[in-house]
Amino acid sequence: MTTLMVVARSPVAGRVKTRLVPPYSYQQAAELAEASLIDTLHAVLAAPARRRLLILDGSPGSWLPAGFDVIPQVAGDLDERIAAAFAHVDGPALIVGMDTPQLSPELLTVSWADADAWFGPATDGGFWALGLRRPDPNLIRGVPMSSPDTGAVQRDRLLAAGLRVVDLPELRDVDTAADASAVAAGHPATRFARRLRQLAPDGLGQPAPDG
Repeated sequence: MTTLMVVARSPVAGRVKTRLVPPYSYQQAAELAEASLIDTLHAVLAAPARRRLLILDGSPGSWLPAGFDVIPQVAGDLDERIAAAFAHVDGPALIVGMDTPQLSPELLTVSWADADAWFGPATDGGFWALGLRRPDPNLIRGVPMSSPDTGAVQRDRLLAAGLRVVDLPELRDVDTAADASAVAAGHPATRFARRLRQLAPDGLGQPAPDG
């Protein structure tokens, strides 16, 4: 069975989702980040897993449900932090971020019968999921992150290692206000979408003033 990992940052104003500012305030951006993180954690809880890990930058809050082991993130760039997460596990493991509140348990339920790696591409050129049947941190270290070709470089790294790579559906990360509106419109039942509707009651991604 697969170990499921979430790499995340505590939803503190000014430290998360800063690309939502403007039109949102830092506090509103943090509230959306928290909703996205909660959606992600509950999708992971509902999927079958050998173990569930939260690889966290910051401190746990009331948003963290039971069922996760919390491991502090290491210092360094995202490739180092993801690599360190894989170094914590034995056996098949899949890691996701906190930027895709539209995640479902079905997307996280992977089989290793015909796969050495699972790869979830993101619309911005990155990736939202990476799974390895035999975790090897060196498959991630050195991949340039937050670049339009991050996903392509990471996938090529897997193929160059001779791994059988199976692709997951492409998902849209929530980075900008346009991303937030699009993801919420496609998945209106999520906590993220409900919080966005509360903050932007016109439904067009324009937030109401704080307070």
